[in-house]
Amino acid sequence: MLRLFKSLQVYRERKNQLTETEMKRFHVNVSVTAMEPSVAFYSALFGNAPTVLKKDYAKWMLEDPRVNFAISLKPVAGVEHLGIQAENGEELQEVYNRLKEAKESIREEGKTTCCYAHSEKSWIKDLQGIEWEAFYTFGESTVYGESLMEEKTCCSLT
Repeated sequence: MLRLFKSLQVYRERKNQLTETEMKRFHVNVSVTAMEPSVAFYSALFGNAPTVLKKDYAKWMLEDPRVNFAISLKPVAGVEHLGIQAENGEELQEVYNRLKEAKESIREEGKTTCCYAHSEKSWIKDLQGIEWEAFYTFGESTVYGESLMEEKTCCSLT
């Protein structure tokens, strides 16, 4: 019994250390063709309601696993893109430096409004053609994108 208690204590200490030191968050954006059943499905799967819920977008900021999972209403369903979300500008620079090491073409979007948030971001496609977003979010927005054109291309390289 003492060994089990010690293991649990070590686990809690390690979990607290990870929570305090791990900053970056994995990001997944999935296109869905119907919001209401998709929100119900992912809410049940994650055991949580979305942290952001709009008519065409929902986001879950999960802590275990540490994921920013979003869905966007689109005509075709599938994985929209993957990404790494930084918690501050220094982390974003660290991730951006890794993008440069990948030696693929980078699209620097800079500061923008997308997915109901103000962010700074860059994009890269991996060798399989999957889009990866590196971004830091520093505020909320009441609109999906800054302009009609950006709403159509928000969260996309193309």
